[in-house]
Amino acid sequence: MTPSTRSRKESGLPQHSWRVRLRENGSSSRRVLVEAISQAILAADPRTILRNKVKVRGNALTVGTLSLKLSDFRRVLVIGGGKTTSGMALETERILDRWLTGGSVNIPAYTNPWPKSSRIEFNPATHPVPSQQGCQGVRNMLKLVGQPSRDDLVICLISGGGSALMPLPAKGLRLSDKQKTTHLLLKSGARIDEINTVRKHLSEIKGGRLAEKLYPATVVSLIVSDVVGDRLDSIASGPTVPDSTTYSDAYNVLKEHKLWDRIPRLVRNHIREGRNGRLPETPKEGSKIFKRVHNFLIGNNTESCKAAARALERRGYRTLILSTRIQGEASEVGKVISAIASSIREKQLPITAPAAIVAGGETTVTVHGKGSGGRNQELALSAAMSIRGLPRTLVSSIGTDGIDGPTMAAGAVADGSTVERALRRGLDPDTYLRENNSHEYFKKLKDLIVTGPTGTNVNDILIAIVGSADQKSDTTRRSLGQ
Repeated sequence: MTPSTRSRKESGLPQHSWRVRLRENGSSSRRVLVEAISQAILAADPRTILRNKVKVRGNALTVGTLSLKLSDFRRVLVIGGGKTTSGMALETERILDRWLTGGSVNIPAYTNPWPKSSRIEFNPATHPVPSQQGCQGVRNMLKLVGQPSRDDLVICLISGGGSALMPLPAKGLRLSDKQKTTHLLLKSGARIDEINTVRKHLSEIKGGRLAEKLYPATVVSLIVSDVVGDRLDSIASGPTVPDSTTYSDAYNVLKEHKLWDRIPRLVRNHIREGRNGRLPETPKEGSKIFKRVHNFLIGNNTESCKAAARALERRGYRTLILSTRIQGEASEVGKVISAIASSIREKQLPITAPAAIVAGGETTVTVHGKGSGGRNQELALSAAMSIRGLPRTLVSSIGTDGIDGPTMAAGAVADGSTVERALRRGLDPDTYLRENNSHEYFKKLKDLIVTGPTGTNVNDILIAIVGSADQKSDTTRRSLGQ
């Protein structure tokens, strides 16, 4: 029985289609790593989150401190989009039961198995670059809502990935304009909040504009965060949240990353018109459209980091959650995490071995090469170079959605023997890092972490494990060929 399977059965959670796969090679620390990653992803399972946070008793819907009488509404509708909304929608349908009128939700086209529902329509969409499929899905949602009234309750399911999965270009823009702009931003190294600042101002529904279209209905948004710091206006570009950014902010992002002259002409014209006040700004705090809107953060990276830490502590590791707000260039973050691991190994600081460091967040990669990889794999490759030769030490990083960049790996793991094993195969880590080719590097070493799509998305999880001096050295044995 694998650690992930055992954990699901012990917790009583429903079975999942994903499983953490990592070459163990006899390493006890790798087995512990698999268990910690499994627990981190399980903690972000959207159906479990909904089951704990949303209740219907009689005709009363309760979310946090909010209580609504379902019998007061003519229609109860479910709409939304994101990487977690497949499971969220199915659980919402189960919770609402007979009160649910209908629904329309955008989910990743790669979702497997495809959800089945008699009352909710699931629309395939693409990520991270938007597609016509996603646009049609948004139109389906708006068609379902029709002309909203005070007698309607609209439950919006929002999660990470929603910015791309729920596209609807602003009037005068083509989808191809948004696609090219998104592609350029993703390759520029811009932070997710910066990317979303631009996307909000190119959209018909982002930056609070979905709330505007739903007014005067009562809106309850259930939000799972994939944004560092959990800012609601950044998650999926905040479709039901007041927007604090402006067209000028979008312009500044594009200028700072040297993209203003590279984006499509129609996008430049649109932002220029907005800056000059000839287009309406996104809805701001205090607007009447938000008086009947209730936004609830129900899941985030913190809970997954805590779950991973508990799993590591159960295995005897002194564990420190470093931060849930890790940002910056993946290769630089890899060096920092490795420096902490080295300090534990050599100085017994900030904690003594056997020890584990857990962190969460979302790094970025400024693409210079033509290789294949994602931010988590690039972080692990950078770490491999920094912990070279250190015994009983490993560093890993994974995306909780199970997809790292344009690859089908969740991330990768590096240990003290990684670089030596690679050099024996003729793989120079500097070259692979320079070419942003971390996926091929770890694929050849069989050190990719693969889960498949997990159905959730709460940022990335970084784990460093440092064994004590009296533990058997798995990495040393491998480097000596034993």
